[in-house]
Amino acid sequence: MAAFSSLTDRLSNAFKHLKGKGKLTEADIDGTIREIRRALLDADVALDVVRSFTSRVRERALGEEVSQALNPAQQVVKIVNDELTQVLGAGVDRPLNFAKNPPTIIMLAGLQGAGKTTLAGKLGYWLKDAGHTPLLVAADLQRPNAVTQLQVVGERADVPVYAPEKGVQSDGGEAVAAPGQTSGDPVKVARDSIQYAKDKLYDTVIIDTAGRLGVDEELMKQARDIRDAVNPNEILFVIDAMIGQDAVQTAEAFNKGVDFTGVVLSKLDGDARGGAALSVASVTGKPILFVSNGEGLKDFEVFHPDRMASRILDMGDILTLIEQAQKEFDEQEAMESAKKMAKGTYGLDDFMEQLEQVRKLGSMKSLLGMIPGMATHRKELEALDEHEIDRTEAIIHSMTPEERRDPSIIDGSRRARIAYGSGNTVSSVNGLLQRFEQAAKMMKRMTNKVGGGIPGMGGPAMGGGYGKKGKKGKKKGKSKSGNPMKREAEEKALRQKLAGKKNSGGSAFAKKPQNPALPAGLQEAMDAAGTDENGTPNLPPNFGGGLSGLLG
Repeated sequence: MAAFSSLTDRLSNAFKHLKGKGKLTEADIDGTIREIRRALLDADVALDVVRSFTSRVRERALGEEVSQALNPAQQVVKIVNDELTQVLGAGVDRPLNFAKNPPTIIMLAGLQGAGKTTLAGKLGYWLKDAGHTPLLVAADLQRPNAVTQLQVVGERADVPVYAPEKGVQSDGGEAVAAPGQTSGDPVKVARDSIQYAKDKLYDTVIIDTAGRLGVDEELMKQARDIRDAVNPNEILFVIDAMIGQDAVQTAEAFNKGVDFTGVVLSKLDGDARGGAALSVASVTGKPILFVSNGEGLKDFEVFHPDRMASRILDMGDILTLIEQAQKEFDEQEAMESAKKMAKGTYGLDDFMEQLEQVRKLGSMKSLLGMIPGMATHRKELEALDEHEIDRTEAIIHSMTPEERRDPSIIDGSRRARIAYGSGNTVSSVNGLLQRFEQAAKMMKRMTNKVGGGIPGMGGPAMGGGYGKKGKKGKKKGKSKSGNPMKREAEEKALRQKLAGKKNSGGSAFAKKPQNPALPAGLQEAMDAAGTDENGTPNLPPNFGGGLSGLLG
């Protein structure tokens, strides 16, 4: 996550000088603690939190668990990971408190600009995906167009919105109040929404409340009035991960004002230092329940203190990656794709289906960021073009069904047509086909190494044009025919000849005959020429030149 990238780099550097040491001295530990302290302070973590954190780490690092460890450096990293997990939420995952008798009422509170309205849509989408029937309530009648924004977000998430009041409009339309004033009673809206949810059988109500640019008594009074009117099961404090040291003071003020029950971290994809947000759980004693790390509806996940600590220490988050994959991937389709890989019949259509499943998981950068050790490749991750998948799909969609099933038939003219139809260059099409063929060969070799097939699928992985023979008999010609018609006839003749052989020539794609009959006289000429030891026709030097070049 971008908000913690600087902290991750600093902490990784703090552990570097410990590697390779069989025993750690007190000076080694003090030096590491000093670097950790600087890293936390530089990331805007609250001073009191830093002091207690480094004190606990030093006490444990100087104890027997490090002195008697086989790998002291790794033991120190484990201690830091354990203590960081405690700071992030005492190492306990707490789910939402659902009401025994629906509807469950969730109230969102926080400063203006923290992302409450967007978060309401994400939370509604997440609850709907979990089988609930949520209702969004537009109780923010202070900010211009806040009601309209919630309606747009609700429409994207396919979650209904209760909005009896229109609120203040920024210009034209239904301007019923001056800026800074409300056009309705947010407390009444919140109270009426509960009865509306009961009548319409919604089991969860998410109330979006107004915010201010700063903490003031008017803001707190309105929040308390809404709280007292609806008696929510959860009051979630939404905090911007990029606001710096002011995060602690704001969290304490809202805790005293409305006594929130949980925290939601938003904008973790920002490039500002997000360490102050890590202090909220420790300072307020309230758990972090969710995190939001993007603008998309799916850029929202349950907060796990231990997993977040692992991400910050560049140890990855494989569990979250597995959970997302299990949620989005179709197990039956994955098994079918594996069988096709083993048989050598895996085509571009199958590749397209897997691309679509990967897209469901979210951003490629966020997925790769969950792999351990990826912090050292942050520059490569930042340079990753997310639209490359779109260009790949455009190229494949520009192919005919026959071309997707058998890429070996794609010659120069077909590549030019595909490039023109997809808005790409011919070199891009060539690159995709080359990478796909190399990947197909690699997958074939992998299945052969595990006993000729994938375990549990029955039988060896045979056929499909991935033969091992015929790799040495390829010769590189000196020239190719400049006559397109002549070259096409030569290529068709060669494919017809090779189709009669059991060997596929080592290509990742099985060659198929294009013409059932050879041109008159060509068969006699090829029979008279004969073949060499590898099955390659012994063509005379003046026989078109293009055939020898094609073999090369």
